[in-house]
Amino acid sequence: MLQQIEQWIDQTNLKHKEQRVACSTFFDEFKGFYSLEFLQQAYFVIVDEIPKPHFPELRHLGLGDFIDMNVNGITYKNTYYVVPHLASNLRLHFHELVHVAQWEILGAIAFMERYITEIRTKGYYDAPLEKMAYAFDSHFINGGEKIDVPHFIAQKI
Repeated sequence: MLQQIEQWIDQTNLKHKEQRVACSTFFDEFKGFYSLEFLQQAYFVIVDEIPKPHFPELRHLGLGDFIDMNVNGITYKNTYYVVPHLASNLRLHFHELVHVAQWEILGAIAFMERYITEIRTKGYYDAPLEKMAYAFDSHFINGGEKIDVPHFIAQKI
């Protein structure tokens, strides 16, 4: 099933390839947290509706609430999707870039396995990968000291 989801992710990212914006546009705001090289290889897409996989197997795993959850952003590999009214929200972009780093460090299959397990066993808000992203976006928005986010994540995962 994870291979099917990864194929869906790849198709979704390919479908939106022409709409992608490189996150290097946030370099000045995120300097010291994310390198220019990292931001040049991460992208966002503004969409009216957040794309989500609709695989019955995910609902059978007990992830129906997560799939149906109204979200403002979602990350698939090096690309994340945001709704128009929050397209300029730096906190949301910072949060999703944490997930880009997690995807990159863990790899697609390992990320999905871990994320699904965490959501199933702990719930969305207590899932460690989400807690990490929320802690980082809070640190950023509250003017915390600069931390190389991908490097930190690589050490902690």
